Amino acid sequence: MEQSAQQAQQLDHLSSTPAAGGASPFAAFGLPAPGGPVPAAPPEPRPILELEGEAYEDELDGLSDWVDDFLLPAYGTEVTTATPWCLQWQEHTDVVAWLHALWLAYQQHKDPEAGPSGMLVWHRDFLTHTIAAVRSPGGPLSACMTSPDRPAHRVLPGPPPSARAEKATETEPEPFASGEHELTS
Repeated sequence: MEQSAQQAQQLDHLSSTPAAGGASPFAAFGLPAPGGPVPAAPPEPRPILELEGEAYEDELDGLSDWVDDFLLPAYGTEVTTATPWCLQWQEHTDVVAWLHALWLAYQQHKDPEAGPSGMLVWHRDFLTHTIAAVRSPGGPLSACMTSPDRPAHRVLPGPPPSARAEKATETEPEPFASGEHELTS
């Protein structure tokens, strides 16, 4: 009889509505209690070139630490004409974008959820291609240091704006007269 009473009490407890603010039985899995508030998702990483001001500077500081403390010691091959480098790489916008994307991919692929092959995928799909693009003889650092004995830095100018963009800035559009509508596509 006592065992039946304990089972009935346990069934009552399991079938009752959880108390407000009570711990979720699924908390160990990172899930909220039924009917409880859903926890906010962590912010999605944004490409560094979309950041501004202090957010950009903070991200660039973290990226610089990763490049100087991890990437270059492990993967920074000798500086030659075939593999140029720049001690002021942070001033090359395209290099910053490439290395930031590589850093984000590194963070994703070193995570245990990436599985045992996560880092191999990072090496194959991200590291090799990025280093080849950034340090190629005709790449963004080609006008910079090609010998460790001769540090150099020069940001090459990019292409000018398209003819369409220049034409648009030369002639300011007329304000629409009443009754006319702007066409959008």
